[in-house]
Amino acid sequence: MSWGKTVNQSFKTACAAAAIAFGFAGTATAQDADFAGDRVELIIPFGEGGGTDTWGRFWAPYFSVFLPGNPTVVVKNIPGGGSTSGANQFEARAKPDGLTAIGTSGSTQFPYLLRDKRVQYEMRDWRVVLASPTGGVVYVNSDLGLKSAADMKALETVKLRYGSQGATSLDLVPLLAFELLGLDVDAVFGMKGRGAGRLAFERGEVNIDYQTSSAFINNVTPLVDIGSAVPLFSWGAIDDDGNIVRDPSFPDLPSFPEAYEMMKGEKPSGPAWDAYKAFFIAGFPAQKMVFLPKDTPEEIVQAYRDAAQAATQDESFVADRQATLGEYKQIVGEPAERIFRTAVNVPEEAREWVQKWLTDKYSVQF
Repeated sequence: MSWGKTVNQSFKTACAAAAIAFGFAGTATAQDADFAGDRVELIIPFGEGGGTDTWGRFWAPYFSVFLPGNPTVVVKNIPGGGSTSGANQFEARAKPDGLTAIGTSGSTQFPYLLRDKRVQYEMRDWRVVLASPTGGVVYVNSDLGLKSAADMKALETVKLRYGSQGATSLDLVPLLAFELLGLDVDAVFGMKGRGAGRLAFERGEVNIDYQTSSAFINNVTPLVDIGSAVPLFSWGAIDDDGNIVRDPSFPDLPSFPEAYEMMKGEKPSGPAWDAYKAFFIAGFPAQKMVFLPKDTPEEIVQAYRDAAQAATQDESFVADRQATLGEYKQIVGEPAERIFRTAVNVPEEAREWVQKWLTDKYSVQF
């Protein structure tokens, strides 16, 4: 970006800050923002090929088209620490000028919610642009002999291996699910993203895996088609009454509560179930989100929200969304803000149970 552009953007940022200070922020409009000639970085705190990377690369060109001035929007992958490395860098370095945004997943929220020592970011201060609900599908190697979730009881006597980013990442949901099901799962930690977990599955290094909806649709469906992977169940979706129901992107697969009942002969209950449900809600109904840094002027936040809203009504977006976003409605602006606030309010009892379980089972220290 040129020196003149930098001065102009800095001047506008300063003016916006002054407006906020004197109570005039409500007069700012998205038209006040201008990104002509700029390069915007959308940080994805994961490696290439996973669900969040796929999702971020879907959204980036739409921001380029619909942000004022049509900036060049590029994805910058910063993997590591179950996404905490990239989030920490965003917190420390991103300026409130609209030139840096971050696309997060539940793997970014969970360490924050669990008060993980690696976390050096305060998500509650970030400015919410949009929320992308998603789901996920658990699948196993066809060599295990299962054909569907109806055969899951056979897994009770099988040694399973699962490639994980870490116990406090979004993988907390599958690890809790495996615990509830009573499966003997050896979690192999150190994966740089869910894409790495899928590659380990393809190499035969692990025999059970899960991928978020977009990555499953794009990368695992071909494995199912050739007979090397067998989908068992989805995590499900939340209905208007707060119940976990079948995922609209995978209507033929049982939800996790259904799969549990098929395997155990009863509905899930107890503290482990309460903890699972709390973190499922935190991790999936608002699973992927776009944020701007704290103190970003209102006109820039509004420009991003307007761009996201315009994108959802674009013909090419509507035509192409199925492969990446599934059947999930994209949530923009204040509704996304409300969902985020709900997602980060995990009941204290559930948080304490999970912390103790993580310490006892995986030696995670808090």
